[in-house]
Amino acid sequence: MDVVINFGLYFTYFLIGLAVVAVVVLPLIKAMDDPKTLVGTAIGLGVLLVLFFISYAISGDEVLTTYTAQNVGPGISKFVGGLLTTMYLLFGAAIVGIVYTEVSKAFN
Repeated sequence: MDVVINFGLYFTYFLIGLAVVAVVVLPLIKAMDDPKTLVGTAIGLGVLLVLFFISYAISGDEVLTTYTAQNVGPGISKFVGGLLTTMYLLFGAAIVGIVYTEVSKAFN
């Protein structure tokens, strides 16, 4: 039974890897036909990077004693704090966008 489970897990990992390659490579191949479409992608990526660096700058670097046993230092703590703050901001923006869309549909 373990052989079947292991095969299923490895096959799943293979399919996930194949999907990741398809998600990354195929849009790049399509974008080479019209390079102007890459401008919007670059702007979006730039906004995400700026948002992350702002979040990283305002995040704290304190480390609890329970985390030092797992080799978590101030740098990792600050990085994780920046990622979490970025996620919270993007989640909030998504909720605001959803609410705005539904309210604007109700009045149209």
